[in-house]
Amino acid sequence: MLWVAIIGLAMTVAAVAMAGRRALFLFKLATVGPPAPERIAYAKTHAGAEAKAQLVEVFGQKKLLKWTPSGVAHFFVMWAFFILLTVYIEAYGSIIQGAITGRPNFHIPLIGQWSVLGFLQDFIAVACLLGLVAFAVIRIRNSPKTLGRKSRFSGSHLGGAWLVLFMIFNIIWTLFLARGAAAANGNLPYDGGAFVSLALGNVLPASPLLEEIALLLHIGFMLVFLVIVVNSKHLHIFTAPLNVLFSRRPDGLGAAPEMTVDGKPVDFEDEDLDPEKLGRGKIGDTTWKGFLDFYSCTECGRCQSQCPAWNTDKPLSPKMLILDQRDHAFKVAPYLLQGDTSHADTDVLALLEKPLVGEDGVIHPDVLWSCTNCGACVEQCPVDIEHIDHILDMRRYQVMVESSFPSEAGVMVKNLENKGNPWGMSEMKRADWIEELDFEVTLIDEKMPEDTEYLFWVGCAGALEDRAKKTTKAVAELLHIAGVKFAVLGPAEACTGDPARRLGMEFLFNMLAQQNIETLNEAGVKKIVATCPHCFNTLANEYPQLGGAYEVVHHTQLLSKLVDEGLLTPITPIEEKITYHDPCFLGRHNKVYSQPRDIMSKVPGVQTQEMHRHKDRGFCCGAGGARMWMEERIGKRINTERVDEALTTNPDTVSTACPFCMVMLGDAINEKKNSGEAKETLEVVDVAQLLIKSVKG
Repeated sequence: MLWVAIIGLAMTVAAVAMAGRRALFLFKLATVGPPAPERIAYAKTHAGAEAKAQLVEVFGQKKLLKWTPSGVAHFFVMWAFFILLTVYIEAYGSIIQGAITGRPNFHIPLIGQWSVLGFLQDFIAVACLLGLVAFAVIRIRNSPKTLGRKSRFSGSHLGGAWLVLFMIFNIIWTLFLARGAAAANGNLPYDGGAFVSLALGNVLPASPLLEEIALLLHIGFMLVFLVIVVNSKHLHIFTAPLNVLFSRRPDGLGAAPEMTVDGKPVDFEDEDLDPEKLGRGKIGDTTWKGFLDFYSCTECGRCQSQCPAWNTDKPLSPKMLILDQRDHAFKVAPYLLQGDTSHADTDVLALLEKPLVGEDGVIHPDVLWSCTNCGACVEQCPVDIEHIDHILDMRRYQVMVESSFPSEAGVMVKNLENKGNPWGMSEMKRADWIEELDFEVTLIDEKMPEDTEYLFWVGCAGALEDRAKKTTKAVAELLHIAGVKFAVLGPAEACTGDPARRLGMEFLFNMLAQQNIETLNEAGVKKIVATCPHCFNTLANEYPQLGGAYEVVHHTQLLSKLVDEGLLTPITPIEEKITYHDPCFLGRHNKVYSQPRDIMSKVPGVQTQEMHRHKDRGFCCGAGGARMWMEERIGKRINTERVDEALTTNPDTVSTACPFCMVMLGDAINEKKNSGEAKETLEVVDVAQLLIKSVKG
């Protein structure tokens, strides 16, 4: 056995050296860009939530198990890596003990002869084999050659995936060969439990040489697999837990990332601020967390399959957005790591200076501007890659440094700068809706009245857009009926800045946010109710980045609570079949799924019918990410796709809880009415409108 130990340990030293060298290269590459201290700080301050995320997402495989049977297959293959570590301890122990004593009958102290462990080892190895079969079938059935663009594997490096499956298969069959040979020679430390190994031991010859060769084969395949892993997409085996640890959103997507320069929050009043550091213009501007996203991508395509842009024939694939950056990073890595490029030739310099976004860049502009920020990609990613953060960072550079963005969005930006709302309407019109009510609404002059509980944040759409004003009036009436004291800012209210931030115009967002925070603080506001999910998300999750901390609820959350408490009682039946559309910034971004549905369930007569894609898999209306103010020139319109899905439920009404969604879905339904594809009575209403109709009778 001495020769076995020498060969085995020599292979191990060589493989670990190669893997270690690759790991060092990956670390150096990830740290060439700016730091991200906020990630470490977030992980520390949310240690409990991050620990739960590790248990649920990494060990529990929560996201992957939503995708059965592939999720179940991955669960067993992943756990095989953990449980079969004990087999490798036994294998190395056997070759060392065999070299010393001549008999390779090593067992792990305390648990090494426990039949339950032997059973677990064989069971998980068999389950792993079945998982490999399932993976192979799934990849064949979903092959890009068969499904084309509809395949979630479209664009993935397919050869590497098949190689990894082949290597895992080799590890498993050599495992059983080694354990079966050990059982035949009386060296397997289990008398029971290891059902496959013991069965093989009964049919294999008692041959020490066979056992020695099998051990070397098993260890050899494992070591080759290790080297392949650190040089392939399966690097996620090591980086995914880290990526989950340093993600910012253990419960909902929430806020957009705060803009930083050299690891510190950006100060737009700093005269020494280097504009080239605003956002991300080149691959070298990527933080280590961005590189961790690159390293963790499994190329599974779940993000791509859920993306509304990709599903409506637009060029954006969240998966390819990450892979294109990763491939470019590896291409320029040798030059990035050198630091000094003074002697580089023109081709190298051109590669290093290649813009991230551009007609000839790594990412085409049409890819960047197709994103609605809906968050479907982040929600479905099993390794917590934050695609939206990458898109926003690149947009920031394009908008603030290159002044390159869709022309129609420029009108929205000017309106925000001059009038404080995207439509450019006079701020004095923000209180016009109050005149249409038959009761008084408190308009804040300087301070919130002491007996007033909530500030009702009406929002630009809620105050100025005719369809959204119906929701505003319904919510105001419901609060009045329930006896909830509220007040509004009226002309003193300005856009929260969400469209500007999602466009990438961080400077304008900062200006609007600070203006609103000053207004709210001077008025003594503590609690806010908002009807727009975009306002709700910005006030609740993004204003704290600038010092504005308030208790913020969405109107569906408050109304559901009032119904449960008996302060609002739906009486009049509404005999309609209703399908509910989940707003992305209410659902995926803030995990508010149940309250709108709870309200509808309390309204007599309402029959609810879910669309195929709903809740965390809900399909976007197409308005987010500042897309509300950009023309949709490529592929099918996203709102049309969503309405087509709604029509499959044959609804009398489509309900939602967002003014942007009402506009987008309403426009698509009107087109369907004109073409005769939808009944004339079909309309889009807010959940609050249904409730007030039933409460008032």
